[in-house]
Amino acid sequence: MKSPSIRRRPFLRMTGLVGLATAAGGIARTEETAPELHIEGYAGEVSYPQGAELTLHVSSSQRRYSVEITRVGAQRTVVWKGTSETGAIQPIPANASSHGCGWPVGLRVPIAANWKSGYYQVQFRVEDHGGDYVRRTHRVADSSCFFIVRAAQPGGDSKILLQFSTNTYNAYNNWGGFSLYAFNGRGGNQGHRVSFQRPPGSQFSNWEQAFVEWAESHGYVLEYAANSDLESHPEILKAYKLVLSVGHDEYWSTPMRDNLEKFIGDGGNVAFFSGNTCCWQVRSEDNGSALTCWKQNVQQDPVFVARGSQATLSSLWGHHLVQRPENQLTGVGFLWGGYHKSHGQLMDASGAFNVHRPTHWLFEGTSLKTGDSFGAKDTIVGYECDGCELEWQEGLPKPTHRDGTPANFEVLATAPAQWHPDDCEWYERWQPGRKGHAVLGTYTRGGTVFTCGSTDWSHGLRGRDPIVERIPRNILDRLGK
Repeated sequence: MKSPSIRRRPFLRMTGLVGLATAAGGIARTEETAPELHIEGYAGEVSYPQGAELTLHVSSSQRRYSVEITRVGAQRTVVWKGTSETGAIQPIPANASSHGCGWPVGLRVPIAANWKSGYYQVQFRVEDHGGDYVRRTHRVADSSCFFIVRAAQPGGDSKILLQFSTNTYNAYNNWGGFSLYAFNGRGGNQGHRVSFQRPPGSQFSNWEQAFVEWAESHGYVLEYAANSDLESHPEILKAYKLVLSVGHDEYWSTPMRDNLEKFIGDGGNVAFFSGNTCCWQVRSEDNGSALTCWKQNVQQDPVFVARGSQATLSSLWGHHLVQRPENQLTGVGFLWGGYHKSHGQLMDASGAFNVHRPTHWLFEGTSLKTGDSFGAKDTIVGYECDGCELEWQEGLPKPTHRDGTPANFEVLATAPAQWHPDDCEWYERWQPGRKGHAVLGTYTRGGTVFTCGSTDWSHGLRGRDPIVERIPRNILDRLGK
């Protein structure tokens, strides 16, 4: 007769348990692998108008999952909950990074007309109790995605529009293995196309959130849109007096830029509380569901290969083949800026702007004087900065205008900045050893354009710096009404 331990072993393997017998025939050690627990998802669109239907595309290891949708602003407002939605595991295509997941709609949620325009976070959650026999523990897995709600009647609640840097969010998102960067790509590889149809990344909490919370908590009513709305829904711009760019607004398409420049020419105002702005040109593909940008690898871009017009070449806007430096839009550009207290550059710098022309209306109520500095406490200069080619006359900086900076651009404050050699030496017209600046200034061409030339202005709003707060107050009060 066979021993009990030998007889039981096949049964234990079939149930996921592995037993090691003792001399007395008992089980000395039992192991079990608990089933996988995960959930991820994405919104069918980056931006929806009030009254539309939100679609969520979800992959879940559990048959049931919960969802909570929250508007993130000066207050966090939960607008919808689902406690027992039906889920299933979805396949992940090999080209998910570039062409999306293609998951079916898992959940449809009506966007009520009273959901305020803004940034909305979707929180997915699944839970279980671990293994059947051992490792009985309460396990939770969660993840999130986002979408933007824009006003169904643009300008109905506010004449100020803040467009979120959603193209930049997507460019850095390496879900599926690849982004537009090598540093976070699988095997150190850089992609040239990124899809919105996959679980997203977001930079909202780094920059725009602080600005939104500050503005809304101080009584400013804003309306919101995504980068892509400037391309797909340019008609909304007519409803606004002032358009805001905040934080890291790096990736722009030709239609986006054309439409905003027309807005300025028609008398609209723009405030760039952002840096590295409009640095790379992208092309929207597949009805806006993906972005293409070849960046340094310009010779591989089909636009370059075709040898026709290079106007939409997906490389630097300041590239000599594109011939449309971002300075013509913002007043400044990354080729004459760089890093400040980041990427190993100027790590001992102050993080502050130095004031050159304190009598400008922008500085009203600040008591600043020539030579004063501000913003060091919260390091508002950094992480990436934009500037223009400068010459100094009687101790004051002025643009040379050789880089495309508008003729009436006025430099109000500066801080030192410089590129990292690894970032610039691919460009054949780069001048080795060039030093740049973060440049804060304004110009007028129909409407008024302000730029701060730094990604990190909103850090001073989070830190409640009174000068950093007063300057956007002056801008919103003067240009947004």
